[in-house]
Amino acid sequence: MDRSQDIIRTSWIGIIANVLLAGFKAAVGILASSVAIVMDAVNNLSDALSSVITIVGTKLSQRAPDRKHPFGFGRIEYFSAIIIAVIVLLAGITSLIESVKKIFDPTEPSYTTTTLVVIIVAIVVKLVLGQYVKRKGQQLKSDALIASGSDALFDAVITLTTLVSAGVMLLWGVSLDGILGALISVVIIKAGIEMLASPINELLGTSISEEFAKQIQKEVSNYEGVHGVYDLILHNYGPDVKIGSLHINVYDTMTAHDIHGLTRKISTCMFEKYGIIMTVGVYAIATGDNKRAELQTKVMQTLTAHKDIVQVHGFYYSEKHKYLSVDIIPDISVRDEDALVSQLTSEIQPLVPDAKVIVVVDHNYIE
Repeated sequence: MDRSQDIIRTSWIGIIANVLLAGFKAAVGILASSVAIVMDAVNNLSDALSSVITIVGTKLSQRAPDRKHPFGFGRIEYFSAIIIAVIVLLAGITSLIESVKKIFDPTEPSYTTTTLVVIIVAIVVKLVLGQYVKRKGQQLKSDALIASGSDALFDAVITLTTLVSAGVMLLWGVSLDGILGALISVVIIKAGIEMLASPINELLGTSISEEFAKQIQKEVSNYEGVHGVYDLILHNYGPDVKIGSLHINVYDTMTAHDIHGLTRKISTCMFEKYGIIMTVGVYAIATGDNKRAELQTKVMQTLTAHKDIVQVHGFYYSEKHKYLSVDIIPDISVRDEDALVSQLTSEIQPLVPDAKVIVVVDHNYIE
């Protein structure tokens, strides 16, 4: 079973569980002539909406690429997660409003054995369902499933809080319904905002996790002929499609044929293992006992001596065209990059007085 099918299967479990719970509540409500229980059953049917949204979003994301969308429709999953997160956020706001009303106008709850049984069954089902769906979402890296599972868990927590506050009211005559409800509502609102943040960050373009970046850098570095990995960039077009690029250091003695074979191996590995369409650029390391190798060493030593520079790479020098360029990654504390470039250029220029010096500022796209 592939990832999309597993997401859809999990969502169907959510729908079936909510429908069965709604049927149970409706039957008990009708037999007990309780309008409240029947209305709660209708509410359970609406809870299945998040699972329906997840299924629709997943199916739409599987559409084949077309001319206008060459990278596919994988990002639709993020829109599904945003919709569900908004539902959770609205539920939290609604619950907060109702809870505040209860603080100023508390009401004494009245529960029968029937209603207590329904509430306990609902809590157990929602807790089990929520944990299962959320865990599957984390395994499948599906923000929509995580949000859907969290929605079910919050339903269970709200119901449990209502039951606890009712018990306190009946035993000690103290009304905690509004206070506990308000506290839980604030937690739900906070969680809803956090749920929104993840898919929105993916759509905006988030940084690469340090762990994943190190994994890729280590794997590429293990290829024979690679002497450094730099400039890793990834663009996310859904959980299954990523577009990326990186540069590798190779000795300037390698032939174009050998470089072609090396970069092809790396890009093939990245696609087969991680689903990344990777472009591999090349930086040449000057070797041998010549002016270019000596100049490279002096330039690298001059730049790495600066505490404001995190990394130096991409050295290139052409005596024929009288041109020298080198890439740097400044520390995040550097605010005036132009001033830094001007300073570094003035330090390197004496090494090649008759050449044009270009210092290129790169940035780190890793957490």
